[in-house]
Amino acid sequence: MKNTQSTILSIDNHEGDEPLSNHSDNASFQSIIEKRMSRRTMMKGSLGTALMGFFATTAYSPLAAAGSNKHSPLIGFEAIDVSAADTVTLPKGYKHQVMLPWGQPISGHQPAFDPLTNSGEDQAHQVGSHHDGMHFFPIEGKDPYQGSSEDGLLVMNHEYVEPRFMHASAQGKELSRNAVPLKADGQRDADEVLKEIHGHGVSVVRVKKQANGDWAVEADPRNRRIHGLTEMEISGPVRGTDFVKTKFSPDGTKTRGTLNNCAHGVTPWNTYLAAEENWAGYFINHGEQPREQTRYGVTKEGSGRYAWELADTGADEFVRYDVTPKGASATEDYRNEANAFGWMVEIDPFNPDVAPVKRTQLGRFAHEALCSSLPLKVSQLFATPETMRVLSTYTNTSVLSLTKRRQQAVICWTTVPCTLRVSMKTALAIGCL
Repeated sequence: MKNTQSTILSIDNHEGDEPLSNHSDNASFQSIIEKRMSRRTMMKGSLGTALMGFFATTAYSPLAAAGSNKHSPLIGFEAIDVSAADTVTLPKGYKHQVMLPWGQPISGHQPAFDPLTNSGEDQAHQVGSHHDGMHFFPIEGKDPYQGSSEDGLLVMNHEYVEPRFMHASAQGKELSRNAVPLKADGQRDADEVLKEIHGHGVSVVRVKKQANGDWAVEADPRNRRIHGLTEMEISGPVRGTDFVKTKFSPDGTKTRGTLNNCAHGVTPWNTYLAAEENWAGYFINHGEQPREQTRYGVTKEGSGRYAWELADTGADEFVRYDVTPKGASATEDYRNEANAFGWMVEIDPFNPDVAPVKRTQLGRFAHEALCSSLPLKVSQLFATPETMRVLSTYTNTSVLSLTKRRQQAVICWTTVPCTLRVSMKTALAIGCL
């Protein structure tokens, strides 16, 4: 905690990215790569050779398809000059439109946007903050790619918030993008905390192209916010285990909210997948941490990223961010609350009555994105043991074969080390980088 000015206290936990938390003696992936090969050697050598050989043996080759279009004509427009101006610059004949900015009302309850007077409850009915992954679902609701390109549900993530722009108490104060205002007693205003929690998550909004070419929000019962307090189901191998039993869900089948949603994915059965990325820093444990907290980087000192656990009402939806054991058992406190985060969250945009689902079978880490392929089978996608070895060694790619609604799909998700850079063609060919 620090006093940024004589009139206000604040907490600044900086960017909130997950810290390095591999406490084993194993060499890091980065050190191995730096020791054995240069980036150029890796891309021109074994990885590139293996990938090319792999796609040459599959029934469908994205690289081959891309190569067949090399003589296609370029998009015809007049180039624009490089500029550092704080504006949008487009070629002649093009125009831009700002769509769905933070705070735009989207549901039946329509509070006008005012960043300094809107309440925490207002934010639950407005577009969230800091957009990230998004997908346009054609309004027919049958396929994530096929259908109308002028009428559909736009689904998008809201990764984080900047409290300095959200609260009247922060105005006129020199706060960084990550700092939060505190009351004189060191606590946080509960409604400000609620507003920040509701600013996270996902928006589902129907948008339609108008006769004049502009896009507009359409009133639709499917328009809604999914945020840091939305009740969700836990599915997969973690469901019902001791790791996710809490005071809120003693049987370990439910949780509340999704946080720090970065990129996304879609499924062949027309649902949206929101990734939970840098989620660990939102929680604080002042006591002895179990391995599942130290390994992922749950905060040990000070406060959580936005100090939500310090809300002055002490309400249940706020204290859960303090995962310090306090009760006689896990069902009497929130020691396991952090374990309900770090997953892929499946959302059905076309059915607001279906609760979002945390798909624990897709693994737990700082998720960036997810992709799916239909109708390839695992045996077709990974034609050789060498291909599987190269992908798993160099890209940390995981693969899962799922069957749903009589359709088979291959789901890929990945955490690509920052030392690995691939060409655009290779990235497109892998399909999940």
